[in-house]
Amino acid sequence: MELLRKPILTEKASALTEKSNRFTFQVDHKANKLQIKQVIEKMYGVNILAINTMVVNGKVKSRNTKGGLVSGRTPKYKKAIVTLKAGETIDYYANI
Repeated sequence: MELLRKPILTEKASALTEKSNRFTFQVDHKANKLQIKQVIEKMYGVNILAINTMVVNGKVKSRNTKGGLVSGRTPKYKKAIVTLKAGETIDYYANI
């Protein structure tokens, strides 16, 4: 089971990183805070102060096609916001 799916690189997440040294990841739905902390500390070699998790519900999307209006939902996912000690940072592209 791969706990970390991908980093979330949105404007809001980038502002959070610059302002308060917090990094955002999309994680496995079954992962808990302890597992997330162990994986991130091992992968990036950083010290974590706090982890906040949330389940983001999918949005309703619709589009027009030849066959008419098609509607559905994007999948829900779990998001983890990780607060690091001052002076530490995560380089998302270092472990590719």
